[in-house]
Amino acid sequence: MRALRRSPALWLTAYGLTLLGGGIMAAVLPLLVLQRTGDVLAAGVLATVTTTASALTGLVSGLVVDRVDRRLVTVVAGVLGAAVVAALPVVDALWGLGMTAFLVLGVLGAVVRVPAMTAQEVLLPALVRLDPRPGRLDRLVALRENLANVLLLAGPAVGGLLVAFAGPASTVLVVTAATSLLTALTAALLDPRAGRVEGVLRTAPGGAVRRAVRDLAESWVFLAGQRLVLGATLVSAVLVAVIAALQTTLMPAYFTALELPALAGLTLSALAAGGLAGSVLYAALVNRVRRRTWFVFGMLGFGAGFALVGSLASPWLVLGAAALVGFTNAPVGAVLGVLTIEATPDALRGRVLGAQNTLLLAAPALTAAPVAALASTSGLGAAGIALAAVAVGTALVALVTPAFRDLGEPGEPGEPGAADALAPPVTAGVR
Repeated sequence: MRALRRSPALWLTAYGLTLLGGGIMAAVLPLLVLQRTGDVLAAGVLATVTTTASALTGLVSGLVVDRVDRRLVTVVAGVLGAAVVAALPVVDALWGLGMTAFLVLGVLGAVVRVPAMTAQEVLLPALVRLDPRPGRLDRLVALRENLANVLLLAGPAVGGLLVAFAGPASTVLVVTAATSLLTALTAALLDPRAGRVEGVLRTAPGGAVRRAVRDLAESWVFLAGQRLVLGATLVSAVLVAVIAALQTTLMPAYFTALELPALAGLTLSALAAGGLAGSVLYAALVNRVRRRTWFVFGMLGFGAGFALVGSLASPWLVLGAAALVGFTNAPVGAVLGVLTIEATPDALRGRVLGAQNTLLLAAPALTAAPVAALASTSGLGAAGIALAAVAVGTALVALVTPAFRDLGEPGEPGEPGAADALAPPVTAGVR
């Protein structure tokens, strides 16, 4: 039983349930909002408000994760998340769902979801620390990427099937509430040692706000001063931003202009299918191919894929290029994830990941509006070229950046940051 409790299989189950519930919600909620409000703009407003709430919560979520048992945070957030989602059909039955209810419950859900996401991410290296083996962290991150890509396809598909059978009814979201509750139950079975915070941040009497600000500032100083973590964060933010602009702005406009709107949805499928293939390849060869090789392969493929997408030469070329973007982006995402974990001390990991999540959640806002504005004023061709230029430029800069030249190898003795990831947590910055 003890071996089962420290098994990453439990963590992967909880992580998968979280993604599945999120995918179902992403498919059902916009349809429900449209049905109840009759306003297309309402779904966009809700998405903007909840994304903003998530980004703001990310600023402080790391403080919670670095002060409170990480397993407990995951369990409590799962139960609260289930309650928030289950409130939708209850409110609908009692008073009916309007925009106010959607906004209030959407913000509450976002506030709960971000600390849960950060705590789950921090639990993975803690489980590895309980049973350290060479290359284990890399393999588990690769498995996580596999699972994420599978559920990126499966979650919305399950949501679509539920809507097909039951219609866009609020009761469909009971399934998402169930996945949140199961996430909490599964996380509760994890080894208690994985959740412990050693060297808990202490707040001086009468100075809670000042201490919290200093603790948050410490994580941002670390993020800005650690070249590898900063580089990984900036590259990840750009990748998220350009892919989001591709999905939400460029591809819908392109396929609509060609009178092939049905193909717009295939962009996400192509990205996910390519990502699944890429993460499977990475998992199979993780101990045989150097990290630097994966990084170069991913950056070159990502740049080439966006160059083809930006050309807007033909629908099928664009979809094939989207699959190439997903295929080459998956190994890069896994490598950057492992490097961030290894380079960040456990005592700072919650706050650093919270800061990263804030930047990644905010990143799409930097590209969506400018790409849309460029497309409307100068045409889709110009927007495609601009997006490709950002992706290619980022790839080339990343390839020559000194921080990414020596990325270490799984289980390599004396590897920078590896001791922090696999040894007992340090207490840097704890007072």
